[in-house]
Amino acid sequence: MDSPQTPPLMPVGFIGHGAPTLGLEKGGPAVEAWRAWARSLPRPQAVLVVSAHWLERPPHLGPTAPAGLIYDFYGFPEELYRVAYPAPPAPELGKEVLSLLKGAGLKPILSPTRGLDHGAWVPLVHLFPEADIPVLQVSLGTRVPMAEHLALGRALSPLRAQGVLILGSGNLTHNLGKVDFADRYGRVETWAREFDQWAVEKLDAFDLEALARYASGAPGARLAHPTDDHYTPLLAVAAAAGVAGRPRVRYPHEGFEYGALSMRCVEFN
Repeated sequence: MDSPQTPPLMPVGFIGHGAPTLGLEKGGPAVEAWRAWARSLPRPQAVLVVSAHWLERPPHLGPTAPAGLIYDFYGFPEELYRVAYPAPPAPELGKEVLSLLKGAGLKPILSPTRGLDHGAWVPLVHLFPEADIPVLQVSLGTRVPMAEHLALGRALSPLRAQGVLILGSGNLTHNLGKVDFADRYGRVETWAREFDQWAVEKLDAFDLEALARYASGAPGARLAHPTDDHYTPLLAVAAAAGVAGRPRVRYPHEGFEYGALSMRCVEFN
């Protein structure tokens, strides 16, 4: 008798989530690329988001009970604060993630009714607009050793075999003091392009060690990331992808907005 085939591992992703106003847009380069990317993926059993906008240490996870969205921004159009994304909570996934993180010695904490922040719901509105897939988030520390982010990702990696899409959400360059909101698709800052290309080289080589040392090894690192929060989701999900061996890397979307914000997305398979 033939033994049953092991199902393929779910891909792992990183999405450049951009400005919150993408949650309102009906088209454009990023939105259209996100939709095409989602169509190319197997349908996830659940989505686990590691977002730049949930920074707590040790790792917190939620929601595992019904919760609304978090509108963690200000000064935007009123309609943005009325966006709904009623994805089911993920109590079973929460139990599994809690167990995995405890097993890795990471001392996780449940936040059952912590709603999805815009690093999660803005892209999900376009990736999975039916809002019928359970979603869980896990927090990141900030200004901590890069080894912590690698450890978090590796601990989460078994979820791939269960059909869970592990999705990092940040931006490959993120310096809000340097963006030009008056010119969305205009001239790109040299330092932003150089950092983005450096990251592509290291991702193509799947050089996790170099990616973890970005602050001292990448061109324009301090300009690209005055704080580490929008970069480290990439590190965590890359580590999750690497547990099964060196993954294939592709870029479902690339380009810049506002002169300094890399919108690059990464798929590890």
